[in-house]
Amino acid sequence: MGEHVKLTAADGHDFDVYVAHPQGEPLAGLIVVQEIFGVNAHIRAVTDGYAKDGFLAVAPAIFDRIEPGIELGYEPADMQKAMSLFPKIDIDKTVQDIAATLDYAAKATHKKVGILGYCFGGTMAWLAATRLRPAAAIGYYGGRIGNYAAETPSAPVMLHFGKTDSHIPAEEVEKVKTAHPEVQIYWYENAGHAFNRDIGSGYNPEAAKLARQRSLEFLKKHLA
Repeated sequence: MGEHVKLTAADGHDFDVYVAHPQGEPLAGLIVVQEIFGVNAHIRAVTDGYAKDGFLAVAPAIFDRIEPGIELGYEPADMQKAMSLFPKIDIDKTVQDIAATLDYAAKATHKKVGILGYCFGGTMAWLAATRLRPAAAIGYYGGRIGNYAAETPSAPVMLHFGKTDSHIPAEEVEKVKTAHPEVQIYWYENAGHAFNRDIGSGYNPEAAKLARQRSLEFLKKHLA
């Protein structure tokens, strides 16, 4: 279902994107932004899943600016590698990469484009909504979203968080809720960080199912 293509950001940086095509004409475009583990098998599976739902789903390789071809798992060595790369990320340049990906999806579909991100990608989905022009944005457990609560989104936003997520203090999410009461924020009982990832002990299938159902309804409402 998927293929890899090369895109070029506004500053001339070339990067890889994973593109999953729906059967038939796409409902809309959807950008899927990775966690800190690269566009790995899990992110490709998520991207494929939304393609099956009718979207042209595109996952940009954010780490290509640091080290091309990064694809990590979730073992301790992978986590160590991911954490060593994360501080090297330039947020403004990452926004440029997402802008190029949004443009690609818009031209490929001639339809609206939304964005969906997980962990680091969840924060980037928020920044795409505040700094770019997606038609809708969804963030799962965006760890640094409170740092950007003062920025105002130009599109409808939905955010998902686990109530037992030790990585994201509730007060950080409250900053967003206070500044932007129109943003849809959902909390999931007995769900921690990465509750959507069906690999590892953090997976909560009930929370993941409900969050995806809400996300799909939200995307179809605002994009299709």
